[in-house]
Amino acid sequence: MTYQNPFPYSDDNKRYHTWNYYLKHRFHSKVFKVALNANFSCPNRDGTCGVGGCSFCGALGSGEYAGNIHDDLAIQFTKGQEMMLKKWPNGKSIAYFQAYSNTYAPCDVLKATFDPFAAREDICAISIATRADCLDEEKITYLQSLTKEKEIWIELGLQSIHDSTAKRINRGHTYQQFLDAIALLKDTDLKICVHLINSLPNESEKMMLETASAVGLLPIHAVKIHMLHIMENTKLAEEYLTSPFPVLTREEYVDIVIKQLERIPAHIVIQRLTGDGVKEALITPDWTLKKVVVLNEIDKEMKRRNTWQGKLLKK
Repeated sequence: MTYQNPFPYSDDNKRYHTWNYYLKHRFHSKVFKVALNANFSCPNRDGTCGVGGCSFCGALGSGEYAGNIHDDLAIQFTKGQEMMLKKWPNGKSIAYFQAYSNTYAPCDVLKATFDPFAAREDICAISIATRADCLDEEKITYLQSLTKEKEIWIELGLQSIHDSTAKRINRGHTYQQFLDAIALLKDTDLKICVHLINSLPNESEKMMLETASAVGLLPIHAVKIHMLHIMENTKLAEEYLTSPFPVLTREEYVDIVIKQLERIPAHIVIQRLTGDGVKEALITPDWTLKKVVVLNEIDKEMKRRNTWQGKLLKK
């Protein structure tokens, strides 16, 4: 008997709406991101809403794979693009402003940063990682203007809908502040991607599933799901080494991710299901280093359960 995948947004065995599927059908090509470090900061580091940053975040502001901060952005992009084109010679590029909070500056700074990339013909989209408390009507109006030139993605770190967790990890903003930002973005042409982290301290499986369910109801376009990485030289590492707390096993993570996918509508793109921690700095969990294994286990288990993204939602 020929195996048929019941999930509509798939060209292969994936039972969720992959980023590759979206890009292939949107741009009709292989598309890759070129990660950049534009030397922004964060309101949770300079005292505006806190100091020290989120407890899981390292000195590079989650930009460990971004370009060299000492290089001009154009040089960073060229180096990254050349490296990716060696792997995909005919691929198209997304300029990914990854490190820190990339809308945490006045609009004139944002324009000087993003306008040159919006004008480039060798870029098909721009992705801007930021925080909910770093957006306002003026900035969103400017970002909306860029959509005339390029597809613009706004990547918002949420991590969890639970304010108790946000406080525990020194997030520096509330879930309501996040919802306020979504309300400002929802009637624009900007694409919204929300980041979630599983296995945050004191979070139960129920809480992680509640986060996925709540985010799935929002007017967003994509989700990134990460496993918590406990990295050297972070506040969370200090806490973990002093008083270790439970961290999900690979099997537990696979199970929870599948249950989260069942609660997220099928039209929402899943840009990521597991993250990349720098091996030399990763304290735990080391099973995340085998990214392909994790993704394969998710695929196999979804097929075994005969489940798919959005299965639990009512028609």
